[in-house]
Amino acid sequence: MVIDNVGAPRLLFKSVAARSRGTLRSESQIRNDIANLEPLRWLLKSQFDRNVVVNFEIQELMFDSATSDVEHPIVFTEAPCNRLHSRQMMSVLLFDTLHRCPHVSYGVDSLYSLYYNNNLCNFTPGIVLSSSYHCTHILPVINGRCTQFNTCHTPCNMLSSGVSPGWMRVNVGGSQAASYLQRLFQLKAAPHSYTATDYHQELEKWRSAEFYEQEVHRMQLPFSAKVLGSVVIVEEMQERRAQQLHRLQEINARRREEMLQQDQERLDKLLAPQKYQLEKVKTKRSAASLQSFQLQFEIVVLAVLFARSSEQVS
Repeated sequence: MVIDNVGAPRLLFKSVAARSRGTLRSESQIRNDIANLEPLRWLLKSQFDRNVVVNFEIQELMFDSATSDVEHPIVFTEAPCNRLHSRQMMSVLLFDTLHRCPHVSYGVDSLYSLYYNNNLCNFTPGIVLSSSYHCTHILPVINGRCTQFNTCHTPCNMLSSGVSPGWMRVNVGGSQAASYLQRLFQLKAAPHSYTATDYHQELEKWRSAEFYEQEVHRMQLPFSAKVLGSVVIVEEMQERRAQQLHRLQEINARRREEMLQQDQERLDKLLAPQKYQLEKVKTKRSAASLQSFQLQFEIVVLAVLFARSSEQVS
């Protein structure tokens, strides 16, 4: 079994996964289960940072969905000068996921291709140009092996980034080429573009001035004739200032009304206990005045009765 993490194997699938926060692991959408990437673009996660595997949780999902237990060795392709930590984590993941895997071998896909397509007995020196999705590696090969020469011309940051002297990594790959080609074609209509079958023959044609004038199509894009930074009329500036002042006055008036309403609500809450006490006092006073009136009425009635009884006695 060959697991090619950067090349073009026979079994092709998207190396992305989509899982919402809080969902279960079994509910993740993996590989070709994602029919359209655009609606889930903000949920997509990949195991790669450039061309190095760093997200091993996503890589484990890929293994679980792509393979099962195997009983034969595995060849695993990786980027040149891969970090030892990344390789160790990948080995642990492979032996944990594929429980019956006896051996794992790591290698660079471009060198595998070089050895497969050339005779090692009569091997001529050359340079391997390996272009991946995010970057491009330049590997010099002498006598069938990658050499580490030209150390004096190697930048210091290459030594610290894990790239051996004599090897070179350029941070330009297929994604940058595709986006650049897309930007080039954004201003060109479909009838005015074509794919060259013979690149060198097309270059010879374009050297001719007549062919150039005949094939080049110029298109005028819409633009505004008003130059930026031009002098604005004083009346327009005054009108804008008046409009801004009017908006500020309306905003301040609304804020004052809201503050007054809030103050009124606070005052009502504070006066509510006082009103309750006043009502209690009023009820008490009315009850006391009623009692005094009853007493006075009883005294008057008793006085009248006493006067009548005294008259009868006399």
